[in-house]
Amino acid sequence: MNKDAQRLWYSSQKWMAAAFAAFSDGPLLSDMAVHHAGVAAEHLLKAYLAALHPALIVEGKDFSSLLHATGHGVHASGPRSQTKTIGLVEAYVRVAGILKGSMPVSRQELLPVAEARNGVAHAAFHDASQVNAVFTTCLRMADRLLPELPPLGDFWGPYQGLHDKLLDIRVEEARVRLEGKLARARHVFSDRYAHFGEEDRRLVLAAIAGVSSPGYVEHDEPATCPACSSRGWLGGETRGSETADTVLMTPLVFDCPACDLHLEVEELRMLKEPFAEEIDLEVSLLDFCPEQAGRRLPYGDDHPYHLFTGDEGTDENLVMDMYRPR
Repeated sequence: MNKDAQRLWYSSQKWMAAAFAAFSDGPLLSDMAVHHAGVAAEHLLKAYLAALHPALIVEGKDFSSLLHATGHGVHASGPRSQTKTIGLVEAYVRVAGILKGSMPVSRQELLPVAEARNGVAHAAFHDASQVNAVFTTCLRMADRLLPELPPLGDFWGPYQGLHDKLLDIRVEEARVRLEGKLARARHVFSDRYAHFGEEDRRLVLAAIAGVSSPGYVEHDEPATCPACSSRGWLGGETRGSETADTVLMTPLVFDCPACDLHLEVEELRMLKEPFAEEIDLEVSLLDFCPEQAGRRLPYGDDHPYHLFTGDEGTDENLVMDMYRPR
């Protein structure tokens, strides 16, 4: 591991320890807990990228920063201390693209982390109801990234037990929410269609099944609803296969127009009969998206998720329009 990656790993460890200390002190320090956990997550994401190459954490449009990151700082217009790096969200996007859909945290789950971190840092504000969710989201990301990096020490230290307990509680709460969603969806389905005769119900459901999922996913495929067995829509991100000339989709969300069931990526994996974590669409990249032929999906220039920064190269004025289609 190079020095940049090591520095970021140790920094993440220190920020995470501070986050746990603040979290353990109760609600009065919850702002520090979410802020420090967000910084720790960002630094660990960058440690992973920097371990591949330091240039991967640099703001791509800043040429001087790229020169420093690639060992040609003598040609840079400013000192190394003025290097501009990417923010939390862009670091996540880059890592998720490399790890090909195996991140346990979706972009939607990441949004409260970015909001809490920036809210505390710049406006002394955070959503108190989101503290546990933000904190455990950072823990889940760290658990995925740490095995990818050389061990530089005991990352969790004396907080390993609290880490385990928080994640156990979170998983149990998520399972309860999932069962609640399924039960509500079955009730909605019964309310809407129980009074129809079999043939009428079949015709109505066939018409409703043509309603595709909301436009905040890159691609969707028809799938059987786990609550009402009607046709719903499994949406996710696509990429080209490394072993065949086909397109793969990583499911991130499920929507059923018949019973209004909506499931996120973690819930998809908690189902008694979970959807596959990766689906071969059995279509070539050229046929699937001709303008993207020869490029890796989905993180090219035409990716439908928009990430903007207010001041270029900084994350202080981060503006996210992450789920709006072009």
